[in-house]
Amino acid sequence: MPIGDSSDRALDVVACGVKARYENAVATYVIGDVQGCVEPLRRLMQRIGFDRSQDRLALAGDLVNRGPSSLEVLRLLVELDDAVDAVLGNHDIYALARAFGVTGATRDDTLGALWPAPDRERLIGWLVRRPLLTELEGGVTMVHAGLLPRWSIDEARAEAELVRAELASDPAGLLSAYFNRRRPDWDPGLAPRERAVATLAVMTRIRFVDAAGRPCAGSGPPEDPPEPGLVPWFKAAGRKSVGTPIAFGHWASLGLWLEREVMALDSGCVWQGSLTALRLEDRAVFSVPTRKDAD
Repeated sequence: MPIGDSSDRALDVVACGVKARYENAVATYVIGDVQGCVEPLRRLMQRIGFDRSQDRLALAGDLVNRGPSSLEVLRLLVELDDAVDAVLGNHDIYALARAFGVTGATRDDTLGALWPAPDRERLIGWLVRRPLLTELEGGVTMVHAGLLPRWSIDEARAEAELVRAELASDPAGLLSAYFNRRRPDWDPGLAPRERAVATLAVMTRIRFVDAAGRPCAGSGPPEDPPEPGLVPWFKAAGRKSVGTPIAFGHWASLGLWLEREVMALDSGCVWQGSLTALRLEDRAVFSVPTRKDAD
């Protein structure tokens, strides 16, 4: 059954009760969109009893922007690098585009402290090496937003690797094509650069799809799609990635939504909601409110 945001605190009590089973074993915690909110991230790490010598943090993208402390988030994750898995989200891609000089600041940009930082190059270098898709404990695939219904997991992995190679070889070129041209719909016949742009858009932005499995704009709750007939990408008929558990974020109005193969973890931290972690080994949920005085 799906689990809504109103259940986060109750689930957290249950999770704390079973924490002891993992004090002497590796645990993987998948965390939803941090978006520059370092203080809730630190409190969440304290709540789960994070131990970098035996635990892993897996962050589902949108590490930075909109929140107040993007610089501090990146510094924390870089310092914990050997214990961190993270994928790129749309706000991380935007931060990279700013860093490589291919786009200007938007109205919701909160990255100002990053640019004069003495360790800026190290932080951006770490961020640009993050993948779009990664595989975690128990065969779980993590991506920021989602996958095209027509992709199998193997196909999605190959598309993500194409983007990773393009970012490694010519980040400014790829990001310029992404931000400064019309983005094509994904098609296997596209040239590599155009296919990478299309894949980047899908994996960092997809929410709703139409009956043909094509991404459609919209960010509201799944029960109120922007057009009749649209469904969440993970509910698309004939989705080829069925059979693989997928963890993702990106969709704050979807909230915390857990099914056997669907783990949506953006519980709206930057919107004064909460920051949520899911422990993969037993599906225990841990959550902290954005505001410390609400904890």
